Amino acid sequence: MNYLVVGGSTGIGKTISEKLVAEGNNVWVVSRTATSRMNGGSNLFVHDLDATDPEADWSFLPETLDGLVYGGGSINLRPFKRLSKNDFDADFQVNVMGAVFAIQNSLKSMKKAGKSSIVLFSSVAATRGLNFHASIAASKGAVNALVLSLGAELAPDIRVNGVALSLTDTPMAEPLLNTERKQEAGNARHPLGRVGRPEDAANAALFLLGKDSDWVTGQILGVDGGMGAIQNI
Repeated sequence: MNYLVVGGSTGIGKTISEKLVAEGNNVWVVSRTATSRMNGGSNLFVHDLDATDPEADWSFLPETLDGLVYGGGSINLRPFKRLSKNDFDADFQVNVMGAVFAIQNSLKSMKKAGKSSIVLFSSVAATRGLNFHASIAASKGAVNALVLSLGAELAPDIRVNGVALSLTDTPMAEPLLNTERKQEAGNARHPLGRVGRPEDAANAALFLLGKDSDWVTGQILGVDGGMGAIQNI
């Protein structure tokens, strides 16, 4: 089967790409610096591309696509009064518009596949009030809305779902976990006693891509150590 993973050269996206390749699928990985981070292979095709560029050339995509994962994202945590227009614009571009452009350029190939699946990444901050998350929460809230809207519009041939994450140990989150004290604090905030691992998010994404979820669309799956729904007393 053929899959596109945007932001697939690092962190969660790379884990997803590696798992899909290991299962024998053909995987197209794109990111701004994909070729410097990954080596292509017989079923791994790596392309440098800025998904937020409306003029980007997506002509390398295969004739059919069985699934698309948009893993682009940002972590921009600061007090609301210190957030600029550029901060809100940048977070919206990478979290929302990059997904929009990737989906628009992939629709023809996904429709030709007959049945296909789109997985977007959201955040627990989109539905739970968290300090210093105004910009990222706003953009991830838009991702949730995009999942719902496209889930309706593209059914029944293309399923659209989201994975809402909490703090996950990836290169992007390194500044939040780069000391033992920060790691302990991050673990303590989650009912399950630890921050996320890339494999947690990747396993959820693979479930939503696969046949075991073929009656699931328009859903936001919380993969957040329980933070989105429950709390320790």
